[in-house]
Amino acid sequence: MHTVQISLHILVLLIVLALLFDFMNGFHDAANAIATVVSTGVLRPQTAVAMAAFFNLAAVFVFHQLHVAASVGKGTIEPAVVDHYVVFGALIGAIFWNLVTWYYGIPSSSSHALIGGLVGSAVAKAGTGALISSGLLKTILFIVLSPLLGLLFGSIMMLMVSWIFFRSTPRKIDGWFRRLQLLSASMYSLGHGGNDAQKTIGVIWMLLIAAGYSSAGAEAPPMWVIISCYCAISLGTLFGGWRIVKTMGQKITKLKPVGGFCAETGGAITLFIATALGIPVSTTHTITGAIVGVGASQKMSAVRWGVAGNIVWAWIFTIPASAFVAAIAWWVGVRIL
Repeated sequence: MHTVQISLHILVLLIVLALLFDFMNGFHDAANAIATVVSTGVLRPQTAVAMAAFFNLAAVFVFHQLHVAASVGKGTIEPAVVDHYVVFGALIGAIFWNLVTWYYGIPSSSSHALIGGLVGSAVAKAGTGALISSGLLKTILFIVLSPLLGLLFGSIMMLMVSWIFFRSTPRKIDGWFRRLQLLSASMYSLGHGGNDAQKTIGVIWMLLIAAGYSSAGAEAPPMWVIISCYCAISLGTLFGGWRIVKTMGQKITKLKPVGGFCAETGGAITLFIATALGIPVSTTHTITGAIVGVGASQKMSAVRWGVAGNIVWAWIFTIPASAFVAAIAWWVGVRIL
């Protein structure tokens, strides 16, 4: 791969911009990890975000294999196309979409906003030949599969719990699952940190390879990249995106502690599988599917399908919208950077 001439101050600027996206990813997606445990009354919001932030950071010690980072950094767009203009456009496109959806309280995917940004800026520079179709098809496939897997695992967990505890009183079940929900929320936050932080690691790694500061054959980026990305996403989670909590926690379906436990566990299982396979999935899609699965397993009318439908429309528009903005940002970046 050829080396792109990038001045040190531009390189630092783009790394800071990538970490800003990572921070916003945690800020935007905090609702995914804490909405269920807050809406069921198990934890106060401040305690919940602190716990989620801790486990986002702890994921660095659990997910040692950076399969997701490699998929984003080397498997989305052709390495030869990558330069500072492409990365700038991708990050601006992703950050823009995150801000819009956060403002309107829409639980969209930061992950797919980033993928859309990379696609938009790469196509603006070199056309569709710049895309790696196999990597993109895998990502697009999991736009559909991740919520379905979340729904499946959430439903199975709810049915298993209902069958195991059918002789118990509602009061006992509520007491048990208030405690168990602490475990399930922790595991979900661990999976969120493990999958989402690696996407920003992949972008910075891509940039360092293009600038000649890292070898294209290296198995992992420098350790400072890994640590800084996990710290950025956990800090973002700590500040929390409160606008989205209500949508995730109560508007889709009414959750009790047992339902929150099943949704978080179903979502966590999906994230652990995807991270192990190196697939950059959306934590938003995953937990939304799990929440719908929990509601639907009780009765179909328990799910507010209109709200769920509006969320799905946001998912559909995420990649094209962020790609469009990224293409414009690439054009601007070529003229100002």
